[in-house]
Amino acid sequence: MSFDRLQRREFITLVGGAATWPLAARAQQPMPVVGYLDSKTAAGGSDQASAFRQGLNEAGFVEGHNLEPIEFRWAEDRRDRLPELAADLVRRRVAAIVANAPAAPAAKAATSTIPVVFVTAADPVKAGLVTSLSRPSGNVTGVSFTTEALNLKRLELLHEVVPRPAVIALLWDPNTGEPERQLRDLEAAAGALGRQVLRVRAGTESEIGAAFATMVQAGVGALFVGSGPFYNSRRRQLAVLAVRHGLPASSNVREFAVAGGLMSYGASDTDAYRRGGLYVGRILKGEKPGDLPVELPTPYELVFNLTTAKALKLDIPAKLLALADEVIE
Repeated sequence: MSFDRLQRREFITLVGGAATWPLAARAQQPMPVVGYLDSKTAAGGSDQASAFRQGLNEAGFVEGHNLEPIEFRWAEDRRDRLPELAADLVRRRVAAIVANAPAAPAAKAATSTIPVVFVTAADPVKAGLVTSLSRPSGNVTGVSFTTEALNLKRLELLHEVVPRPAVIALLWDPNTGEPERQLRDLEAAAGALGRQVLRVRAGTESEIGAAFATMVQAGVGALFVGSGPFYNSRRRQLAVLAVRHGLPASSNVREFAVAGGLMSYGASDTDAYRRGGLYVGRILKGEKPGDLPVELPTPYELVFNLTTAKALKLDIPAKLLALADEVIE
């Protein structure tokens, strides 16, 4: 081969290789990492985690393709661990953190630069997560899937289902935001309906059994399950115990009625996590969390479980069944 031909061949090879450099550089760029901070156990939060992953996929982000595996941090129902778990995600330099209601304050306290997307049943303004629903500002935004008006309407529906003069038990988690004020509002609403209520506290696994023993001893006739991730993750346990003790029970999440509870009225918490995944996807594409308004609940759904109603020997009024979005048989 002549020297000229050799030079020409090496030149073509050099130019061709240079043309691939930008592509190679782009291919080697690290994929973003998303942190997932949750107060529950991995088993208790598996449905919500799957829904969050679905939202990310819908937004165009798939683990192993253009996204590193999600960094999960579960507090195992030990909320005192949340600050350190949040700090660990910050040290990991994740691109965004999604957090449930108890974990969101820890995530916000841990960073003022990494975007934080909360999914909560509490009022995010009153909880101090954002200053405005329409324009959160800062590095925090998210999805809120319940309101105070929802709880009052749910109490009214339970009142119509349960024969008078049954006492209604209010099962509440002391770890949720502002439970005292919420309980006072519910008690006032129950009084206006002519119903007596009994507060029953349960904030840990061991307290749930004791709470039902208290209800049975007091002779309550119905159960209003408070909102929050702890009760959502134990919806099957609560539904089973309610039926076992002959208690018509109401929750704010559809999954409770699906698990065997008598009724639910509210938005799906799994759908809220899916929408949280969509929000994280938008942030990964370049949008600022402070410019994304807090998403409020989709239209509420009223669900009855007729199998449970039959087990409780309870007739659901026809007018309520006509209003139901879903009847499980």
